[in-house]
Amino acid sequence: MATTEGFCADGFEPVRDALEKQLESGEELGASICVTVDGEPVVDIWGGHTDQDRTTPWTEDTIVNVFSITKTMTALSALLLVDRGLLDLDEKVAHYWPEFAANGKADIEIRHLLSHTSGVSGWERPMELADIYDHDSAVARLASQAPWWEPGTASGYHALNYGHLVGEVIRRIDGRTLGRFFADELAGPLGADFHIGTGPEYFARIAPLVPPPAVEFDMATLDQDSILVKTLTCPLLDYERTSDPEWRQAEIGAVNGHGNARSIARLQSIVSGGGVLDGKTWLSPDTVDAIFRQQADGIDLGILTPLRFGIGYGLPHAQTAPAVPDGRVCWWAGVGGSFVVNDLDRGITFAYAMNRMAPGLIGSDRADAYLGAAFGAVA
Repeated sequence: MATTEGFCADGFEPVRDALEKQLESGEELGASICVTVDGEPVVDIWGGHTDQDRTTPWTEDTIVNVFSITKTMTALSALLLVDRGLLDLDEKVAHYWPEFAANGKADIEIRHLLSHTSGVSGWERPMELADIYDHDSAVARLASQAPWWEPGTASGYHALNYGHLVGEVIRRIDGRTLGRFFADELAGPLGADFHIGTGPEYFARIAPLVPPPAVEFDMATLDQDSILVKTLTCPLLDYERTSDPEWRQAEIGAVNGHGNARSIARLQSIVSGGGVLDGKTWLSPDTVDAIFRQQADGIDLGILTPLRFGIGYGLPHAQTAPAVPDGRVCWWAGVGGSFVVNDLDRGITFAYAMNRMAPGLIGSDRADAYLGAAFGAVA
């Protein structure tokens, strides 16, 4: 059996067993899992390797690109401003960012950005991946274009531009970029090794991603003007580019956060703790309640998957995320399998980060196995 490092509190050994089983089978290359209860870690384990030749061990301090888990950090940053009375979820985006009112977007509200219901789920063509590294240019283009559907009527996953939209609002209010605000107000104070915009000093600790097998389909058969195609191809996310220094250092608050399970769980324990962590109130009860204001429930227009969205997070969905428990729970996943769940009923945060990507857009069999073991231990 493959071995892992770190610790599991009594009763949580099935989580370690599940990770060791996946490592032994070869399904998992390298990964970390962390579970907190009332803000305190009860599982903090890691194992495997950072390279496909299995010559470099995954260590306590290994970090990895966790894709859309980054969105939960962007949302948490916005919720801090909500709690301070500087951002109103029901205010128009253009109140903070006047240029955004162009082309029929004057009535889009902040809650629409945070719940993927704004109608602006991507950029108009032409748009290359490198173009999103230039925040000023990318947000100017978003401000000038029209929504692709009636805002507020449905979700359309803001796959790559979520952090540009929410981050620009944060910058208009606070003056700092999203990555700087997040580092100064959250990651730094909490000692969390998570970065939106990852400097070269961290590169040696980053585990390169192993992309999933390519999905073979004929793009020509798809409606090129559909919300699905425009959302996922304007621009197209190229996994091979995620090792480029330019990708790592850009502040892409939708998809290029780098961290590990420990840092994810540390930060998101603010939410599972009802806004309180380490004896400090980070978010008031009213702000935490706002997360659970359902904004959409149905087939998402951007990825054609059934989803429920609150403010900044997904809400439990038996079909799309069967391993996520019901109740006062919010969650999200990164493409390839990374996962975070905040269970406020039980004060639990679960976090998982890995480098071998599984196929599909949301979750994986591996993530479900670890979730099942973690929540089974507290059932």
